[in-house]
Amino acid sequence: MKVHLQVTGAPRQVATEARALAETGADGLFTFEGPHDVFFPLVVAAGATSMELMTNVAIAGPRSPMHLAHAAYDLRVYSEGRFRLGLGSQIRAHVEKRYGSSWGAPAERTAESVAAVKAILAAWEGQGPLNFRGKYYTHTLMPPAFDPGPNPFGPPPVLMGALGPVMTRMAAQVADGLLVMPFNSGRHFTERTLPAVAEGLRRAGRGAAEFPVIAQVMVAVGRTEQMLAAAMGGVGSLIAFYGSTPAYRPVLEVEGWAALHPRLNALSKTGGFAEMRALVTEEMVRTIGVAGTPEECAAQIRARFGAGIEEVCCYFPGYTPDAADVADLVAALHRSTAQARPPVGAAQSRQRR
Repeated sequence: MKVHLQVTGAPRQVATEARALAETGADGLFTFEGPHDVFFPLVVAAGATSMELMTNVAIAGPRSPMHLAHAAYDLRVYSEGRFRLGLGSQIRAHVEKRYGSSWGAPAERTAESVAAVKAILAAWEGQGPLNFRGKYYTHTLMPPAFDPGPNPFGPPPVLMGALGPVMTRMAAQVADGLLVMPFNSGRHFTERTLPAVAEGLRRAGRGAAEFPVIAQVMVAVGRTEQMLAAAMGGVGSLIAFYGSTPAYRPVLEVEGWAALHPRLNALSKTGGFAEMRALVTEEMVRTIGVAGTPEECAAQIRARFGAGIEEVCCYFPGYTPDAADVADLVAALHRSTAQARPPVGAAQSRQRR
């Protein structure tokens, strides 16, 4: 299993941080659309390490697919073929009030953005004239002076982040891979994510082998009681934050915790973050995140996602894990063997027989 770790993107620290993460033995780095730009740190990391790189995720809605295509093309070149573009949506408040952009039909719009970027990249590869005409985006002009030509390392894959069944299904129809939302659980992944992936692949006439599913998980790792307590506190706080968002309520519902959402949501509007964290139990942390020693966390990740999942992005929210623990986690994931979960689409195929 390949392991990807987050680089924070602080401009003066990217190179040093990227090298330190490389020393853990991890396979790749990803950036998150947070307090820093999601693309620029990867330019630095491309020169500082030989790791795989991806945005996880760049918010698609406020950006033109042409801007995204140019950034992805150039990062693919800077990294000598190690970059993948991960795109995703955001909730309405952030898109309208933080980005100052328009919001609506997020699944449909994000999927169209992915398709538009892929159409632009295909035109640059010489696969035909640019002629993308969608509901939200139109790209029909590409004079030679603006065409960079075929990418020497091949066009960058375009991945799509998703949680709900509609977004997940559309990702399986149009994208080159799925970034599974880290606010998830084994039951939600099995009962909601995998069937949506299988349905999207069926509609697109694609096989599971053509569509990598990249797991993402919030990890509370530590070998001592003190370190583990701090780690679980950080993961618990992020679970509380995610759980307050209406779009993420289905994960709580499938686990029988739907009544928690309105309480978290109300507290989030009054700034009651300490109270929100207090509502998240240890069971919730261990069900939505994973917790324990590096070896225990690796085993939980494998048990949750099983066969067919060959990559994982690990988050360590709200705390700084010991570097040796991260290295041990990476090593344990590298040597782990898949447990007996059927590959994507297999269970659904059996049910239709």
